[in-house]
Amino acid sequence: MVSLALEQISARYGRREILMEASTPPIPGGSLTALVGANAAGKSTLFRRIAGQLGGTGAVHLTGTSRDELRYMPQDTAMNASLTVYESIILALKQGAGGWRLSSEELAAVDSMITRFGITHLAERQLPELSGGQRQAVSIAQTLVTRPRVVLMDEPTSALDLYRQYEVLEALRGYAEETGAVILLALHDLNQVMRSCLTTMALEGGRILACGPTLEVLTPGLIRSLYGIDSRVEHCSKGCPMMIVDGPTKR
Repeated sequence: MVSLALEQISARYGRREILMEASTPPIPGGSLTALVGANAAGKSTLFRRIAGQLGGTGAVHLTGTSRDELRYMPQDTAMNASLTVYESIILALKQGAGGWRLSSEELAAVDSMITRFGITHLAERQLPELSGGQRQAVSIAQTLVTRPRVVLMDEPTSALDLYRQYEVLEALRGYAEETGAVILLALHDLNQVMRSCLTTMALEGGRILACGPTLEVLTPGLIRSLYGIDSRVEHCSKGCPMMIVDGPTKR
C-alpha cells in the first residue's frame, strides 16, 4: 500500500521560518486527503517541501512508491505554449522518456485522461485560448497522465464552477481508488472537503494542528482557530455533512 508521512519537516525563506517541525501519521492511498488552512498558512510551501523543491530539516517518508512517482501541480496554471491541449498532455506523458514515438498504450492513456476530466471537446484547442477553469482541468490531466502514485495539487478547483468542481473531485476520487495513490489537495471549500475527502490535514502558521479523519479534524473549535469564524456541522436529508457558518468569532 502507498502511504505518505511527514517527520518534523521544516522550511524557511531566508531567515523566515515558514514550516515548523510538521509531522503526520502515515496517510494511506486510495482516497482523497485535504490540506486546509487560511491564506499564508504555509500550504504551498508544504507542497514544495514534500515535492523536493525546497530544502529543510526533517524527512518525507514514502512507502510503496518513490519520488519518481510523485507529481506536484502548483496553483499557477499559466499556459502560453503554442500547443493544443492534446499535444500538451502528450508532452507531459513523454517528458524525460527519451523519445517522442507514441505506443498505442500511450495514446490510449492520453485519450483516457482527456475523457476522465471531460475535456475531449478541447483536444484541438490552443492552450492560450483556454479559460482559467479549462486550464485547471488540462493541468490535472497533464499531472495524472503518467499515473503517479503520490499527487500534490494546490487549489485544483479554484477556477471551476460548482458543477465542474463536483465532476473533477469525483474523477480524482475515482483515480485514487483505482490506483491506490495518495492524493493531497489544498482546498478552501470545507463543504467540498467534507463531501470528498476521507482525511484532512489542518495547517496554521506553518504548524500542522491535526491530521486524521475529516469529520474528526473539522471541529467547530479548529475552524474557529483556523479562520476566526463560528460554525457547526449539520447533515442534509441524504446524510451528507454540511458546514454552516454562523459568522465571525466574537472578540
